Amino acid sequence: MPLQNRRDFLAVGWAGWLQRGQPKAGVQPEVTRLNDESIRAAAQYAAAHQTTQLLIEQQGRRLWHSGASSAACRIYSGTKGFWGLAALAAQQDGLLNLDESAAAALPQWQNDPRRIGITLRQLLDMDSGLAPCFELHRETHSDRNAHAMAAAQVARPGKAFIYGPGGLQVFVQVLEQRLHRGLRKRSAIEYLEKRVLRPLGLGPQRHLPDAKGRPLLATGFVMTALQWAALGRCLLADGAPILKPGALEQIRQGQHPNSAFSLGFWNNRSAANRLWRGRAIDIEAQLQEDWPQQDWRRVCLCREAPADLLASIGSRHQRLYVLPSQQLLVVRQSLRDGGFQDAAFLRLLLDARP
Repeated sequence: MPLQNRRDFLAVGWAGWLQRGQPKAGVQPEVTRLNDESIRAAAQYAAAHQTTQLLIEQQGRRLWHSGASSAACRIYSGTKGFWGLAALAAQQDGLLNLDESAAAALPQWQNDPRRIGITLRQLLDMDSGLAPCFELHRETHSDRNAHAMAAAQVARPGKAFIYGPGGLQVFVQVLEQRLHRGLRKRSAIEYLEKRVLRPLGLGPQRHLPDAKGRPLLATGFVMTALQWAALGRCLLADGAPILKPGALEQIRQGQHPNSAFSLGFWNNRSAANRLWRGRAIDIEAQLQEDWPQQDWRRVCLCREAPADLLASIGSRHQRLYVLPSQQLLVVRQSLRDGGFQDAAFLRLLLDARP
């Protein structure tokens, strides 16, 4: 389409400038194999910071694996990524549209002007404005979904990133309503197992169900590094065997107020911005602050790492890193917080200078 005026020209120019350094759609960059010295340096850093398992794969080849391969570890918020894929699968299957209003399925919200515009995507991206509801993390609860649906509205939808389990429980309430339509009624757990876990070669997981049998979406899974790596291989394969090609683009497109997070995954897009430099922060340290004090502007995982880097992040620095442009997958697990830093580890692994 020809450019019609100076405004069109400037818009195209700025867009091109902002996208410099990011892989172009349909173009496969040349894969640079990690060198042995960088792998050893990253492994030494990980070992010095209480790492119990470290797995590094590139182009399907295992380059490093330390720790007992059969040792399972809580992945904490790494659980969210599996439910993010389930949400994309539900959209692909026609069960829901992530950009529809949640209130359409929730009679409790339909006459509440503060909530009527909240979308399912905002619930998953944690910018719905609902209170975080950390009390839902208790392993026993009478009804997490009802608790979340009655949570306070502490910000306008789309205006604040408020990390917590509340919005996820409202989402699963909507998902279960849609799954109960028709002759064969399924639970959210059954759907996750059929559409996500089994295709990845994984069995049933620890869901921490409440008294009504509904899962806690924010945390709960216990996995070995090799099991968690199955999710990473799916991301490297553009969603196969779960999603159609291109569907994963939605997890790379975080929006304001936190462009570094979407559908349970963290991205590194701000690292490639040419107008302002991305800020590599300790994400877990920031999440310890009360949400009004958190600053998510220009946040990235590592300024020196490629912009297509994705991460699934759990407490105590449980990490699944995926770098599609280099067909690279890394799993890091730990039983305690040993001062591990994403940027420091990734710079060593990728042999990148600050």
